[in-house]
Amino acid sequence: MPEKVKIGNYRWTVCALIFFATTINYIDRQVIGILKPLLESDLNIGEREYSYIVMVFQLFYALGLVLTGRLIDKIGTKIGYAIAVTFWSIAAMGHALAKGAPGFGFWRGLLGISEGANFPAAIKTVAEWFPKKERALATGIFNSGTNVGAIVAPVAVPAIVVLWSWQAAFIITGALGFIWLIFWIIYYEIPEKQKRVKAGEIAHINSDVEEQAEPKSDVPWLKLLKYRQTWVFFIGKGLTDPIWWFYLFWIPGWLAEVRGAGLDLKSFGLPLVFIYSMTTVGSIFGGWISGYMIRKGMTPFNARKYSMLIFALLVTPIVFAQAPGISTWGAVILIALAASSHQAWSANIFTTVSDAFPKRAVSSVTGIGGMAGALGGLGISYLAGAVLNHYKNAGHVETGYMIMFIVAGCAYIIAWAVMHIFAPKNKIVTLE
Repeated sequence: MPEKVKIGNYRWTVCALIFFATTINYIDRQVIGILKPLLESDLNIGEREYSYIVMVFQLFYALGLVLTGRLIDKIGTKIGYAIAVTFWSIAAMGHALAKGAPGFGFWRGLLGISEGANFPAAIKTVAEWFPKKERALATGIFNSGTNVGAIVAPVAVPAIVVLWSWQAAFIITGALGFIWLIFWIIYYEIPEKQKRVKAGEIAHINSDVEEQAEPKSDVPWLKLLKYRQTWVFFIGKGLTDPIWWFYLFWIPGWLAEVRGAGLDLKSFGLPLVFIYSMTTVGSIFGGWISGYMIRKGMTPFNARKYSMLIFALLVTPIVFAQAPGISTWGAVILIALAASSHQAWSANIFTTVSDAFPKRAVSSVTGIGGMAGALGGLGISYLAGAVLNHYKNAGHVETGYMIMFIVAGCAYIIAWAVMHIFAPKNKIVTLE
């Protein structure tokens, strides 16, 4: 009986690196959401001003996604990721200098354009280091860093504020990126250049036959826009990412304003920790389930499609989160189910890019779709700011949140249906 070749596990070390980068990415962007009630009382930043600050971030984040996605395909993940983390860490710390809405707007813009590199770089890293049957799981693991970041922030930020100040919260969390950079520089390299990787693991990584002889030339953006698969990803991200932005930036406010009853900056951390703990489970499970379907003989295309349908359906109960008579924790459980289903959906929709496109185009296509999600987030921020401001002035802010939860509950089914109609069959893109 032939001896079994040892594959090795260094690729999971790489997965851990991008997991921690994503965690830091989300800690840095979540801080302002945690501080929203404090900024309103200390700096007179109301719903409209807050929505404008969030919109600046999302506008520049959209720009950053498409520009940095292209840049990373050109210069590679090691240098591109390092540059991005350096700039977003500086921007995160710079928030401490802000004296009002214009100052926050400036630093949010710089944070947005540099943080836009995270997902294009991370998805490209997964494509470089994992075969297709493991990509959704690897994506689910690193994507769970978004949830861990959102868990750490509501625990750490209030404690920092109590001990020091809100300015210290931005400085301390922003400095985490510089610590990550040390490990990235030491431990990251593409598989063929990484001396710590065994030959068996490189063979395992390159086991997808269709990717063996891939050329190294750049792919023009306009050429990528000709493919239906690019637009499917664009539409899916554009319709569903905005809902995650709403959870990230407005759920702390919902807890404080609607479910207040004593909840303040120091006490609404527990519901947020519960919500984002559940999303960590959703992200990893969402990646695992489609991988399981593939191992059972289903094509990657169908495995992603049916997994996404399941999670789209699981989001819908959030429409009852502000229904009359529902308790605070009942509503929190519905939000946790929807948010965890979003992350499971996200683990699969991200993987559709590396399933359909060669590695040399993955970061660019991810950036294009991510831009759609950020622009959609811009729209949801404007909508949330206008709706909540209107109903808050009328003394019925809970009605405003009810409307937003209904929007959240419908988005994924609509997105799945549009994606299915637009691309009902599997087709792998061949770039000439």
